[in-house]
Amino acid sequence: MIKEGLITALIAAAGQGKRMKSDVNKQYLNINDKPILVHTLEMFDKSQIIDDIILIVKKDEIDFCKKEIINKYKFNKTIKIVSGGKERQESIYNGLKAANKKTKVVVTHDGARPFVTLDIIEKSIYEAIKYKAVGVGVPVKDTIKVIDNDNYIIDTPNRSKLWKIQTPQTFLYDILLRAHEIALHDGFLGTDDSVLVERIGVKVKMIKGSYENIKITTPEDMILGDAILKSRRSNKEKI
Repeated sequence: MIKEGLITALIAAAGQGKRMKSDVNKQYLNINDKPILVHTLEMFDKSQIIDDIILIVKKDEIDFCKKEIINKYKFNKTIKIVSGGKERQESIYNGLKAANKKTKVVVTHDGARPFVTLDIIEKSIYEAIKYKAVGVGVPVKDTIKVIDNDNYIIDTPNRSKLWKIQTPQTFLYDILLRAHEIALHDGFLGTDDSVLVERIGVKVKMIKGSYENIKITTPEDMILGDAILKSRRSNKEKI
C-alpha cells in the first residue's frame, strides 16, 4: 500500500453507558482483568499502518483516563486525548479537528467494541483508499419487521439485503470532515459516521466484519465478551 498521508484512528469513548447500570463508564469496566478500552486500544496500537491514535473521552474523565489507561498500560504509539461532546457525532467531529493536517485516511471506532481484529481494521483501511468510504458489518441472521406507531407489522424487508453495521468505519479524511461539517450546518444528527457520508452523496462500500465484533452495552454483553476472550485464548493455545 502506498501511503500519501497519515492514517489516524479516532476511538470514541465519551458515551454515558446508561444501559450498563454501573457507576463506572462501561469503557473502564474489566474483562479478563483489563479495561474494555485497553483491549480496544491495544488492537489499534498493534497496527503498523496506523500512524496516530486519538482517544475521545468525556471532559471530566480526561485525567482519569491518562492515569488509569494511558500511563498504566504501556502502548507503543502516542495516544492523544481530546474532549468529547454530548453526542457521539460531536465527539468524532472534535477528533477530526484534532487530527494531524497530514491525515489522509481516518478510522472511527467505538471504544466499547474491544473484539475487533487487526485484519478487519487494516482491510477497512485498504478498502477505504480504494473506495473512499467503507463500513464494516455482518449480514443479519434474524428476520426483520417494520412496525407502525401502534406496533403493527407493516413490512418485512428482504433479509438478504440487510446488514448490521459495526465499527471500524473508514474514510478519506476530507470526505468525513466535509460530511460532519455539512451535518453540523444542517442540524442533522446521525447514528453513525456512514450515514453522514451517505447524505452528501458518497457511496459507502460494505465489507464483512465479525459476529464477535460486538459493542459492550449491557451486563449480558460482559458475559458474552468474557466468553469470546476465553475462546480466543483457547484457540491460541491449540496452535
